Amino acid sequence: MKRDARSLSPSAQAALRLRAVEAVTEGMSQTETARVFGVTRQIVGRWMKARRAGGVSALVAHKRGPKSGQGRLSGWQAAMVCNLIRDRDPEQLKLPFILWTSDAVRLLIRRRFGITVSSRSVRRYLAHWGFTPQKPRRAAYERDPEAVKRWLEEEYPAIRAKAKQTHARIYWGDEMGVRSDHQAGRSYAPRGQTPITRGTGQRFGTNIISAITNRGDLAFMVFQRRFTVPVFFRFLRRLVKQSNRKTFLIVDSHPVHRSRAVSKWLQDHAAQIELFFLPGYSPDLNPDEMLNHDVKVNAVGKRRPHNRPQLMRNVRSYLGRRRERPELVQRYFHAVTVRYAA
Repeated sequence: MKRDARSLSPSAQAALRLRAVEAVTEGMSQTETARVFGVTRQIVGRWMKARRAGGVSALVAHKRGPKSGQGRLSGWQAAMVCNLIRDRDPEQLKLPFILWTSDAVRLLIRRRFGITVSSRSVRRYLAHWGFTPQKPRRAAYERDPEAVKRWLEEEYPAIRAKAKQTHARIYWGDEMGVRSDHQAGRSYAPRGQTPITRGTGQRFGTNIISAITNRGDLAFMVFQRRFTVPVFFRFLRRLVKQSNRKTFLIVDSHPVHRSRAVSKWLQDHAAQIELFFLPGYSPDLNPDEMLNHDVKVNAVGKRRPHNRPQLMRNVRSYLGRRRERPELVQRYFHAVTVRYAA
């Protein structure tokens, strides 16, 4: 009957190996040796191979546990790794990675502490620390963290307080272009056979300008031409007419928004509307970007318009339905980066 040698103590396992190898060396066959010592023929063969490669020392008991340069992270080491992953990107730490992958974290641990751990162990560490693989948001190098902090802690609270004092309504506005060949979503298909969606080979697009409030109000305009000052004037007049109170409109620093003509128009209509500007390169702070994403995915990406008029009708129809459902517009303010405006 074959025994499970793993249940023996390390010294007993070493003695068993030495006796079996000695028996084979003195002329006993490996098959007979396996039967006598109650192990498999394959394990006897491995012991003999180890004996030939490393001598008797390869069969004796060795200290168990991690080898030099391997082991578990201590509490302070784990805390340091977590802080580095949260506060820095790999490039800042001179690692040859753009994203925090398990290999990047593994290299960080080896460089910082001289400890080698497997990728599997790194993934276990990350899960235990509360880290999950996520698609990162893109942030421009030109973005000014101090300006963003100032906006969140000082400028926007001041705008909100002023709106409350003057009974104004805060709108968040933005413009975007959509194209007929934009595609969203996935489709099931047999492995290795990429699914094909049918559509026109022509490429065309349209432009949209919109504004939303955290109460669920939505104003929009779909147009073909470039976004210019006259187009912006048309939208501003619509917005003022639609609102039954003074309007505060928060937008980005597009050249049209900051043009002299727009500034002059705003001065002439100061009792009806005021314009405020987000920090530069910070689209993630604008709740209207969530509406833009919704339109691109559901009104454009999952449909196949045959021409520009049909594309424009699809977009207008979708935005019209959204305007009739204020509770859906309010959900755009639930995203983490824009929750401060809810």
